[in-house]
Amino acid sequence: MELADYHRVRPVPTPYGPLFVKAGARGFPDPRYELLARVAELTQGARVLDLNPGVGLASWQAARSGARVVALEPSRAAFRVLSENARVQGFEARLGLPWEAEAEAYDAVLLMLPAERGTRYVEASLAAAGRALKPGGLLWIAGSKKKGFERYFKTAKHWIGYGLVEEREGPYRVAVLEKERTPELPPLWEAFEAELWGRRFTFRTLPGVFSEGRVDPASELLLEALNESKKGAPVLDLGAGYGALALPLAARGARVTALEDDLASVRALEASAAENRLEVDARHSDVDEALTEGERFAIVVTNPPFHVGGSVILDVAKAFVYAAYRYLEKGGRFYLVANPFLKYEPLIESVFGNVETVRADRYKVLAATR
Repeated sequence: MELADYHRVRPVPTPYGPLFVKAGARGFPDPRYELLARVAELTQGARVLDLNPGVGLASWQAARSGARVVALEPSRAAFRVLSENARVQGFEARLGLPWEAEAEAYDAVLLMLPAERGTRYVEASLAAAGRALKPGGLLWIAGSKKKGFERYFKTAKHWIGYGLVEEREGPYRVAVLEKERTPELPPLWEAFEAELWGRRFTFRTLPGVFSEGRVDPASELLLEALNESKKGAPVLDLGAGYGALALPLAARGARVTALEDDLASVRALEASAAENRLEVDARHSDVDEALTEGERFAIVVTNPPFHVGGSVILDVAKAFVYAAYRYLEKGGRFYLVANPFLKYEPLIESVFGNVETVRADRYKVLAATR
């Protein structure tokens, strides 16, 4: 899979007609989304908000029923596909976070519970859904009992109103609740401090960002392995999160461009850079989508994701390797940190023609030269 393959948007057949999908975009195939799309009953002309649409399967079906749908999506990869499905089916796709939805503006809300993003993100999404509903509006939620559905359903009933489980299919559930109360949004911003390369940093985070509350040990190991001169060097951080790699590099004088698919992480990175009075060019991007053809970097670093929607999927990480090669200058260095069981060595060797293990501990740091 090369970059062109990763970025290709393609139609796949569904019971509702062709749906556009792409690598790195969650939402299809996924039995939770499929059950929500099938079970949710929406009236013609109702104003409907889809708060975790992914590629938009539930939005697609809601629009087919005659509802006026707004789909609010924070992933840049998913949004690219969602926009195409919205254009075909006639609903509105917006980039945004759940808690940015308008208050008391919708007759119904659809929410596939994003349990893989953690309790704080699910609870913020449930509160945002309750606030977005008009009094008496309906909240349709879907999820898996293996990923906390019963607990989150209980929270939703306590915060929002009476509800019933409408459908059970194996471990998957769909429930509907009627809004009787308007919940308060839980606190969104948190902060923590970490010492990296002899400097103390303050990182600000939002619900759902990777490794909120502490710098993950894989990123710490990668920083330990980076022993090159960085002052003035153009550096690219692929999958930057809230800036665990980008901020120390910027503090060493590197000119850092940081790409991140998740909008909450981009906002956290911008806030963290401002908090530490550092300059980082943070871009919301599906892998290299936000880069221009002529941009080149002396160093590319990544602590790549290997989950999309809770499943182990390496398409994004593989695309990072191809992007690193494409945007590195001649003689530039690529650094990747990963779990030992993930066999990136053959891929990096095939793309760069070389690969070395520069650190091996609980995680491994691999490097290659262009």
